[in-house]
Amino acid sequence: MKLQFLGATETVTGSKYLLNEEGKKILVDCGLFQGIKELRLRNWEPFTVQPSEIDAVVLTHAHLDHSGYLPLLVRQGFKGPIYATKATCDLVTILLKDAGRIQEEDAARANRYGYSKHKPAEPLYTEQDAIQSLRLLSPIEFGEDYPISADLVFNAKRAGHILGSAFITFRSPQTTIVFSGDLGRPNSFIMKDPATIQTADYLIMESTYGGKEHTKDDPFEQLGSVIRKTVKQGGSVIIPCFAVGRAQTIMYILEQLKERNQLPKVPIYLDSPMAVDATEIMERNMSEHKLPKKLCRDVCAVAEYVSTVDQSKAIDMDPSPKIIISASGMLEGGRVLHHLKRYAPDPKSAIVFTGFQAPMTRGARILSGEKEVKVHGELVPVRAHIEALESLSSHADMKESLDWLRGFTKMPSKIFLTHGEKESSEALKKRIEEEFDVDVYIPKYLEEVEL
Repeated sequence: MKLQFLGATETVTGSKYLLNEEGKKILVDCGLFQGIKELRLRNWEPFTVQPSEIDAVVLTHAHLDHSGYLPLLVRQGFKGPIYATKATCDLVTILLKDAGRIQEEDAARANRYGYSKHKPAEPLYTEQDAIQSLRLLSPIEFGEDYPISADLVFNAKRAGHILGSAFITFRSPQTTIVFSGDLGRPNSFIMKDPATIQTADYLIMESTYGGKEHTKDDPFEQLGSVIRKTVKQGGSVIIPCFAVGRAQTIMYILEQLKERNQLPKVPIYLDSPMAVDATEIMERNMSEHKLPKKLCRDVCAVAEYVSTVDQSKAIDMDPSPKIIISASGMLEGGRVLHHLKRYAPDPKSAIVFTGFQAPMTRGARILSGEKEVKVHGELVPVRAHIEALESLSSHADMKESLDWLRGFTKMPSKIFLTHGEKESSEALKKRIEEEFDVDVYIPKYLEEVEL
């Protein structure tokens, strides 16, 4: 069996792994590169192998850094099944269509105002490309074996990261290999705990927070305090967050604050069509999370859903205090950019970050203290109060990653650390080698290994 690393090497984006076993080629995850330009340009390069030669794609979960390249793969000739859990199929359906639509809108805006170096600016792919790729989705169930060939099967176990997220295990007569995807955290407000994996010959494991432990700050107190202070001084609170997973967690916290009478009576808007759809998917997949039916309904009803562009613009025309939850979480696209232009210059308002910010994204630059950022071709001053809720991550930290590894009754003979910046991967490698006496390796981009 051969394994090639086509993404998520010494970075947290672009997850793609190519398995080659007995002539069968399986792509595990099919993510977009995000963040710095050097990485984003990889999305435009010809795919490493001929997509028509790939027999199947298996997704660990729906986030775009794991699924967002699918429309391009299909446009370039892939025709096989795309296996994913039912909830992942539901989420991918909204994520990919939204991504295609946003790319078309961004290209059209760049052409209209002339701020792109490309003449004309083109979308990476369109909404129609996304729709075409969705026809290949093939839902799978947790715990069941699915054959790729007579000698190769795979199954999915719950990863606890977002709805539908899974650990994927491949088994052949010679070897067993596990892909962690994004490893979730125990004791989440919403998600069920990650499953235990007991044995594997090889493990491909994420290391996003490999060198850190999440803070123990109370997110209810932290977010409630920022909201109360901001509203009291007449400002608004902007919460950029990932539409799938984080938006629902924020709504849960706001619902609980409201229940405890710790939330000012101001409008709460969920301004992301994708987040609205994802929230409704949560109601349709009750077995995927811990919330009882009534609480799930209350959480979903805590915000006013904003559907149209005109409604979104109207929010910013109203000068009164409000809370706006909007995607994207790293301020790299979507409607949140319009709210950023309106409220970032306002010292009375606040921008609250709730998740990982990849290097050189707008979110990372604002968190590092930059006083202006470019949005839609113009420089926007940043005078609003900036806050980060670091305890809300849905990725396991260093301690939680080590705790999960302790669940193995027979440790892998080799662990490959991916989906982390180099420093994070190196830190986790050191700790794993010290505690478990296992060979740990950090692969390079496009590197191929024999298993």
